[in-house]
Amino acid sequence: MTDPTEETTEAYEAPSSHRPSGPARSSMGWIAPVALVVALIAAGLGGWALLRPAPKAADPAAAPQQPGDPKTNACTAWRTVSSAILLQTHADPGAEVQGVAANARLAMSGGATYLFNHLNPGVPADIADPIRSFATGLQDISINALAGVPNSDPAQAERLRNAEATNIKLAELCK
Repeated sequence: MTDPTEETTEAYEAPSSHRPSGPARSSMGWIAPVALVVALIAAGLGGWALLRPAPKAADPAAAPQQPGDPKTNACTAWRTVSSAILLQTHADPGAEVQGVAANARLAMSGGATYLFNHLNPGVPADIADPIRSFATGLQDISINALAGVPNSDPAQAERLRNAEATNIKLAELCK
């Protein structure tokens, strides 16, 4: 028996039941190199994204050109947005109120973008101007609604009235 205070020169070895051996030991050896390769690729892509030249911004005044008659395209876009807003603002009363309100805001915000994207220089001014006004009004209504401004607020009520009046005007112009 050895003295417990006596130093040993033997290195500690874990019992063989705790050491990975054979296939288990060799299957874990691939993790570190793969992680290193993935990290290097990520770092390389990050550096490339940081140092590459910025893409040229498109002219914000230039709208995409749609085939066909510009007035017909603009009026079709308006009809689509108007229908979406009508559908989303007059949803099933049994539905959750917040869900209906969120869908209405989404229809107005997305509809405004959709309208702006369907205006091109070929749209006659008598149609393009009210569509721009309607789209801007929808953006103003939706962002104020998202900011918590109620429809009873005088400024929001005015925005709603103006949008409805422009919507009625467009219904006549797009016949």
